[in-house]
Amino acid sequence: MGTTALITGITGQDGSYLAELLLSKGYTVHGLVRRSSSQSTPRIDHLVQDPHVEDGRLFLHSGDLNDGSRLAMLLERLQPDEIYHLAAQSDVRVSFDEPEYTGAVTGLGTTRILEAMRISGLPARFYQASSSEMFGAAPPPQSEETPFRPSSPYAAAKVYSYWMTRNYREAYGLYAVNGIMFNHESPRRGEAFVTRKIARAASRIARGEQAILRLGNLEARRDWGYAPEYVEAMWRMLQRAKPDDYVVATGTSYSVRDFVSFCFERVGLDWERHVRFDEQYMRPSDVPDLVGDASKAKLELAWEPTVFAPELAQIMTDAELEDPAAVTVR
Repeated sequence: MGTTALITGITGQDGSYLAELLLSKGYTVHGLVRRSSSQSTPRIDHLVQDPHVEDGRLFLHSGDLNDGSRLAMLLERLQPDEIYHLAAQSDVRVSFDEPEYTGAVTGLGTTRILEAMRISGLPARFYQASSSEMFGAAPPPQSEETPFRPSSPYAAAKVYSYWMTRNYREAYGLYAVNGIMFNHESPRRGEAFVTRKIARAASRIARGEQAILRLGNLEARRDWGYAPEYVEAMWRMLQRAKPDDYVVATGTSYSVRDFVSFCFERVGLDWERHVRFDEQYMRPSDVPDLVGDASKAKLELAWEPTVFAPELAQIMTDAELEDPAAVTVR
C-alpha cells in the first residue's frame, strides 16, 4: 500500500519541499491547511495540478492546531505512518506582539497532536520542527547538548514543544523526534522573513521598482542553509530504527549585513546606497549568534549541507530577478 504521511504546515516553505520529496519517493501525502477565506496554497499549487499526483497521492484537509478534536479525527481517519509537524506561528518578531497566540499554536499545537497519537494508539513516527532560536544567547557553536536559553515567545514555545516531544517519547514510547533546524531559506521563504525581504528588495531596486530597503539589526549572525536540503534531513530522521534528536545546520556564521552584501553584489549594486536602519524592525531582545554543530546528523543520518549562505543569496536573488510572480514554486 506504500507509506502515508501527514504534513502540518504543508503550504509553507518546508512543507512544500517536503511534499515534493515524499511524493518523489512514492508516498501518499496528506496536508493540513489552516482554514482561511483567502488563497493559501501557491507553494503547492504545482503539486495539486500535477497530473502525476492526481491518481490519489496528494490530499489537503482543513484544520487548525487550536482544534484538538479535529486533529484527533484526522489522525484516526488517515492513519498516517509518518507525521511531520511543521506548522507554527513562526515569525519571531510577531511573537513579541502576540505571545499568547504563539504559545497556543506553536507550543500547545504540538501537544494536541501527541496526545491524539497517545490516546488513539496510532503507531506513527512523529517529527517535531524544533528551532535554533531555542538556544538564544547560548555561546556558539550549538549542538544537541547545548542548554536552551530562549529569547523570544516563539523560542519559548518551541522549547515547550521540544520537551513535550521528548516526554511523549520517554513516557509513552512514541516514536517522536526533534529536528533542531538552524535557519534555512529558499525562494519560497515568506516575504516577511529577512532573507527573502533582502533578495526581493535587491532585485526590485535593480529594476527601478524600489529605492530603499529598511532593516533592523544588521549585526545578528545566523547559520543559513538551503531548505530543500533540510527537508531531506527531516525524512532521514524518521527512517532510523530508534528515535532521537538532531541539530541540522551548515556550521557557518554570516551576519545580516553579509547577506545584504551578497544579494546586492549579485545585481551589481552598492548596498550601502540603498539600505537604511529602521528601529521598528528591532526585536525587544535578539539572539546575537547562532552556529550549529551538525556532527551527529553527519554521523548517524549521513547528512551534509552543500549550499551555504553566499550561494543561497545568489539562488534567492536570481529567482526574484527571473520571474517574481513565480518565485514561490522554485
